Amino acid sequence: MEKSYMIYGVGFLLSYIFFKFRKGLVLGKNKKSLRNKVVVITGASSGLGEGLAHEFYKEGCLVVLCARRRQELDRVRNDLLSLPSSEQRHPPVIVPMDLNDTEDLPNVVKKILSITERIDILINNGGISHRGSVIDTKLDVDIRIMTVNYFGSVALTKAVLPYMVKEKSGKIVFISSVQGLISIPGRSSYAASKHALQAFADSLRAEVSHHNIGVTIISPGYVQTQLSMNALTATGQTYGKMDATTENGYTCEYASKEMLKAIVENKNEVVLAPPTARIGIFLRHFIPSLYFLAMVKRAKKLMVK
Repeated sequence: MEKSYMIYGVGFLLSYIFFKFRKGLVLGKNKKSLRNKVVVITGASSGLGEGLAHEFYKEGCLVVLCARRRQELDRVRNDLLSLPSSEQRHPPVIVPMDLNDTEDLPNVVKKILSITERIDILINNGGISHRGSVIDTKLDVDIRIMTVNYFGSVALTKAVLPYMVKEKSGKIVFISSVQGLISIPGRSSYAASKHALQAFADSLRAEVSHHNIGVTIISPGYVQTQLSMNALTATGQTYGKMDATTENGYTCEYASKEMLKAIVENKNEVVLAPPTARIGIFLRHFIPSLYFLAMVKRAKKLMVK
């Protein structure tokens, strides 16, 4: 009996090792296919956007850095150029962009194409968070967050799509959030914008599949970025605080590497979060009454503060 268990155990271990080895080979092959691809990244001046720029640049891509803050984009570009490499890499391109100015985004895309001639991967990462109750949050704050997080990404995607359709190739990535899958008190505007992004991505994926265009939506949990620092309060002021949850989240380096894997593996949807967040998602979908009760308790704690 013990011998049989040992044989099964060894067989399982060998199968697991083979599976991981084969997956590693496929991932390595897919990464090689990234070389010379043109990758446009919004929100590239810091946080996840900056981390993604590093990952794609190291894979030999021509990275287009987009954000409002030109000075920070210059810093990111200089950091990339200073990375050691034994291979020739494409110098990153800087194209300032304001997602809040949706009418100008088609012009920005034309400018990018005049430099790069094509866009292979669009990563919609730029966004802004929110801290405030529904009753206290001014409507213009809701509108601003929805404009940047949702309409900005939608407008940019619509501007890029015709070129990808013409080429019959491309990939569109949306960096959403766990809060796009489950809402929590004090984040109504942010969660709503990310919920909308999830729905848009699902519709888009089905519509462009026959054009050989992939759509990936990634929902990370807390990541060590300046998201909470730059969040808008109920009155539209800058929050200016580092939340403990954010401070203790995944590192940008880890999250960016995992996101690159998801993109090259052509995943439709990925949740990049610890078990606690995954449990919350499970409860919301399968035991909603328990989830609602937990959120009521969480809201009461916020009110006490």
